[in-house]
Amino acid sequence: MMKYIALVLLLILFCLVTLPAEASVCRSYQGHKICMISIKRSAKNYWEYRAAVSVDGIKRPIEVYNCLEQIKVEKDGTVVPFEDNDPGKLICSYFQK
Repeated sequence: MMKYIALVLLLILFCLVTLPAEASVCRSYQGHKICMISIKRSAKNYWEYRAAVSVDGIKRPIEVYNCLEQIKVEKDGTVVPFEDNDPGKLICSYFQK
């Protein structure tokens, strides 16, 4: 009888624990599935976003997307213009006023 009570209590405890949810916004964009994992707008430059995205399930490191100049700054500091199917275009169009 004690084993059943312990099993039921363990089951109840397991059900009460919730795992953290990973919410992301995903969109189909020019034949690719782009998910915004995290995004933060710059307080100083409202046209810049610091974002981590995944493209077709491949996670990219955090990059700075400059919507005014249509460029992104990669993790190593390299400045790259947006390409035709760049996630930056989606980010900029998604948050455009």
